[in-house]
Amino acid sequence: MSEIIAIANQKGGVGKTTTAINLAAALAEAEQRVLLVDMDAQGNATMGVGVDKNALDATVCDFLLGEKGVAEALEVVAEGDFYLLGANGDMTAAEVGLRDMKNGRSALKRALDDISASFDYVIIDCPPALSMLTVNALVAARGVIIPMQCEYYALEGLSALLETIESVRQMINRELSVEGVLRTMYDGRNRLTGEVSSQLMNYFGDSVYNTVIPRNVRLAEAPSHGQSILAYDSSATGAAAYRQLAGEILGRDDNEMADGRTQGAKRAVSSLFGRRRKKA
Repeated sequence: MSEIIAIANQKGGVGKTTTAINLAAALAEAEQRVLLVDMDAQGNATMGVGVDKNALDATVCDFLLGEKGVAEALEVVAEGDFYLLGANGDMTAAEVGLRDMKNGRSALKRALDDISASFDYVIIDCPPALSMLTVNALVAARGVIIPMQCEYYALEGLSALLETIESVRQMINRELSVEGVLRTMYDGRNRLTGEVSSQLMNYFGDSVYNTVIPRNVRLAEAPSHGQSILAYDSSATGAAAYRQLAGEILGRDDNEMADGRTQGAKRAVSSLFGRRRKKA
């Protein structure tokens, strides 16, 4: 059974696509069979692994709307040893079409059901909005990784994301949980970074990954070359960080800690809804 993980945060610029690309590459390097799914109309994950989004024969949009099969859209990432389901501007049509489709929220799940057994990990890069495309990713996924930038307003809008996750879990996908919270753009020399990191630890507890993703010039450069950081500069600190994250995820899965790894997030959700009930 494959592990399907959505990388989600409606706040932009937090390292979501960077995490999707490099986690996929790091898991593939660890000899896992990996599929990266780009659900964003910007197609940044597609371009970031060296695939021309404008030259795709088929995209995620095509199979979400039932116009083509998933297998027709699969691309091999030459320098990453994993597969891609790419996206481009056509995804705006998918957003509209899914709203009019019966069971449109489950379109991605139905599509992945046909091929997910061929992969150990499916990593879904969500758009920076709580849209129909994001809901599709959450319905298909078993876990959610939330990248959080260690800066002011890091927690802004987080309650809406947690509410959406909890709503999807209760109504459609009982297996969905917060896989973990990932601290990104981390600068240990900055006092603010430490303060925000402490906030996240207090809020999410043991759901915060031990791994932190540092601010790293080589990591920022890699997408412009159409490569993961592991392919672009295997010795960079960013590459080491994503290898560590992959190892942490593999270790958690190997130890079957599905309940323990999400207790912090469950407390956060319970706290959120508890406060809302008191105000009502």
